[in-house]
Order: sequence, then structure tokens, then C-alpha cells
Amino acid sequence: MLEITSHGKVREIRLNRPPANAMDPELITALTQALDRSGTEADAVVVSGNPGMFSAGLDIPALLQLDREGITRFWRAFLHLLHVIAHMPVPTAFALTGHAPAGGIVISLFGDYRTMSAGKYKTGLNEVQVGLVVSPVIKNALVRLLGPHPAEKILVLGTMLSPDQALAIGLVDDLADTPESTVARAIAWCDHLLSLPRNAMSLTRQMSRQDLRDYFEQEDPYGVEVFVDLWFSEMTQSTLHGMVERLKKK
Repeated sequence: MLEITSHGKVREIRLNRPPANAMDPELITALTQALDRSGTEADAVVVSGNPGMFSAGLDIPALLQLDREGITRFWRAFLHLLHVIAHMPVPTAFALTGHAPAGGIVISLFGDYRTMSAGKYKTGLNEVQVGLVVSPVIKNALVRLLGPHPAEKILVLGTMLSPDQALAIGLVDDLADTPESTVARAIAWCDHLLSLPRNAMSLTRQMSRQDLRDYFEQEDPYGVEVFVDLWFSEMTQSTLHGMVERLKKK
């Protein structure tokens, strides 16, 4: 489910839940725990995926089996994962080694840096297309990254983007030639930060990310009830089940 590799002072946490690294409750828990440990045991962290697939986002077939209480617990756990990433005490980069739609790109919004593999891959927040809405804390993180109007355009339309398009609007910071070199570039970015005067770099990083952490302190930052209500609405359930059926036929 996760593979942990040390690259000197940088720890790589690789998602390894074939075929799509889709996020179910078990993967969310494992990743949260791995990040918690790495924040105290490593000087920097890279979260990566398998070649061609960083993560397809939420594991919709698995989540459709859950009742309202189960979905509520899952969504709270997912948002807690975002909280952990936003509050990481060490630099945390995401190596998007392929497709990174929906939840795949969402978790990276709360890291320090995103590098993506060039190629015929897609990323974007397509929640609206399946009848869902992102929580306020996710919307705020996207606005922080892109600015209000660009964030509005891709959120409302659920636009999917190529790596080049994602780079052009600032959704990712860098492109690499291959999935493998994506990880290398993320590690190199971490190594560069760690080569700077450590106290000055760390204090400046913490100060610069304070607004991101503050989003979790706002009133109703998670929007759990809104998400769960939409999840169980007739239209969203029909859309999600239809999507699963189409995936089965591929």
C-alpha cells in the first residue's frame, strides 16, 4: 500500500495500491500515519505514486458501499490528512508521476511543491462533474495557489488539464520528462531547500504557510455535512454508479 525509501535526508513515501492508487479508508489512514512519522524522522518528504498513475483520487466503488456514518468518518479522515500535510514541520513535495485527478491533486495542494510528469496525463478538480463539491478548506487552498478567478474557472467546470496546462496556470510548479525523473526532481528540490541555512529556511517556510494552516481554523472549514448530503443525493448517486459501470466495461 505504501513503500518507504530513504534518499539521504529526504524520505519518499510512494503510494502503491494498484491499479490506480485510489484512496480508501485504509490508504488514507496509512498515509496519514506515514506522514506523521516522517515529519519527525526525516528532514524532508516526497510523496510519489506509480509510473503513469499518481492517484486516481477517491476509491468510488469502495466508498459507495459505505453508509452515511461510514462516509462521514471517511471524509473527516481525508480532511484530517489534508490538515497533517498543511502542518508538516518539514518541506513536503509531491511527485505526480502520472494521472492525478480529483483527490490525487487535492492532497498535493497542501504540500510545498508539486512536480508532474509530462505526457498524456490528466489532473484537475472534477468534483462538480460527478455531483460533488469540494470543502471550503480545499477551495481556499486552490485559490491560494492560483488566484480567485482561475480557481473558480476550473472548480465550477470541473476542468481536467494536461500537465502543460497545469504548469501554465500554476497548479504544478515543474514538469519532468518521465515519471521516474519526476521523483528525482522532487528530491532535488528538497535537497536544495535543505542546503540553505536551516533555521532561516524553516522559519520563513513556516511564516509563508501560516495562511494555509489558518484555513483549518475558520468556521466550518470542512463542510462535512454538505459533502455527505450531496454524496447521498439521488443525482450524485446515479452519476457515481454510472461512472463505476462505465469503468467496469473498459
